[in-house]
Amino acid sequence: MKRIFIALITVLACSLIACKSGQKKDGNMEKETMLKIETSMGDIVVKLYDETPQHRDNFIKLAENGTYEGVLFHRVIKDFMVQAGDPQSKNAPKGKTLGAGDVGYTIPAEFVYPKYFHKKGALSAARQGDNVNPKKESSGCQFYIVTGKVYSDSALLNMEQQIAQMRLNNVFNTLAQKHTKEIYKMRKAGDHEGLMNLQDSLIAQAEAEVAKSPEFRFTPEQVKAYTTVGGTPHLDGEYTVFGEVVEGMDVVEKIQNVKTDRSDRPEQDVTIKKVTIL
Repeated sequence: MKRIFIALITVLACSLIACKSGQKKDGNMEKETMLKIETSMGDIVVKLYDETPQHRDNFIKLAENGTYEGVLFHRVIKDFMVQAGDPQSKNAPKGKTLGAGDVGYTIPAEFVYPKYFHKKGALSAARQGDNVNPKKESSGCQFYIVTGKVYSDSALLNMEQQIAQMRLNNVFNTLAQKHTKEIYKMRKAGDHEGLMNLQDSLIAQAEAEVAKSPEFRFTPEQVKAYTTVGGTPHLDGEYTVFGEVVEGMDVVEKIQNVKTDRSDRPEQDVTIKKVTIL
C-alpha cells in the first residue's frame, strides 16, 4: 500500500478544526478562521490562512463532518513534526502501520511563500512524494504541525548554498533527460570525450537557466524565526503551509516528546477527540 510521508529533505505525512474571531485590520473588522483541536493530551487552537482558501475550506469541512474525531497522531518525530489525519488510524490496533489513509482526493498546492513558511507551530498539509506527485498536491486529510529546531546563522547559510546547488542539479538533470538516447549511444561507443563535451555544455546551459531567477536567500523573517523559535526550513516551498498554532504549543511539545516505536507511532495512543470551529 502507498504511504504518505513528510520528507526530511525529500518525503514524510496530515488533521484539524475551524473558528471565526474578529480582528481589526486597517480599521475594518475582518474574520479569521480559528479552530480548536481537542486531543487526549490537551487542546490546540489553530488559525487557518485565508490566502490558502482550498486548504482552509477543506479543513473546515472535515472538522464539521467529524472526519478527525478519533484519529491518532500516528507519526511523531521529535524536533521535526507531529502528524495526524489518517482515517485508518481510528481504533487502529497496536503495531498497525499507519499513514496510507486518505479521503479519496487531493488538494492543489497553495504555496504562499515566502510569507508563510515552516516556522515552529506552522500547520501544513502532508502529501505523497515528488516521484508520484510532481505537482506537490496535498493529502485531502493528513496534516502536520511543525516543531523543528533552532538553527545557527551559519547553518542557514550552508542550507542556502545546498538549495542553490539542488536547483542547479535539477535543471541539469532535466536537460540531460532530453539527451538520453545520445548519451546511451556515446556510452556504448566508449566516446568519453563526447560525453565530457556534452556534460560541459549541459552544465553551462543549466547555469544560464538558473541565473535567470533570483539567487535563493532566506528572508529576514525566516532567518529571525529559524534562529530563535526554530522550524524546518528544508520543507519550505515543498509542502503547503495553511495555518499556525495560536494556543496550545505546549500540548504539541508534549506530543512530540512521547515515546514512539520504530515506525514513529506513539506507543501510547495520542487521539484527536474533536475539532470544532470557534
